Amino acid sequence: MPLEAWLALLSASILISLSPGAGAATAMTFGLNHGIRGAAPAVAGLIAGYGTQLLIVAVGLGGLIATSPLLFQTIKWIGAGYLIWLGINLWRARGHLRLDRDTSGRKRQHFISAYLINITNPKGMVFLVALVPQFMDPALPKAPQLLVIAATLLFVDWSVMTGYSGLASHLSRWMQNPTALRWQNRVSGSALIIAGLVLSTATL
Repeated sequence: MPLEAWLALLSASILISLSPGAGAATAMTFGLNHGIRGAAPAVAGLIAGYGTQLLIVAVGLGGLIATSPLLFQTIKWIGAGYLIWLGINLWRARGHLRLDRDTSGRKRQHFISAYLINITNPKGMVFLVALVPQFMDPALPKAPQLLVIAATLLFVDWSVMTGYSGLASHLSRWMQNPTALRWQNRVSGSALIIAGLVLSTATL
């Protein structure tokens, strides 16, 4: 891939990752409640979900989702419902959900939860279907180009999501009392609910 094409890809990757969405809301929620280290499994889950979507696009299934309204709608509502359910749980937790820096027994749970959030976002996959071909040169071998594109997208997204969780973790130090914690849960829950509602409006 020519350097100028890769720089354009890098710029697009940064803008994509920085844009508010389900991934950012998830990373910040885990950062607030579990700290940057505790959020690491969730960030890994987000990246694994993103990577799975890239793999699906690479093998051509993304095109099927982009042209199948029924499949798109099914995945969309599963993802939107899951985000809204997570948000409602945070609202209901009120002041009883404590900041918990010990996540040794729940790393897998956090990973799976975040993975499901990204893998059930069909709009992201359709976006990748539109984005990836823009940086492909038909005259060059396909596999190396896909590898560079995937590595760039995943590394940038991991960096940004880690940054989001770190920022949220830093803010959590100022939110240790029950009232602040209750509002923290409400803000985090609202962010997830809004992300779910936005996802539910996605169209092909």
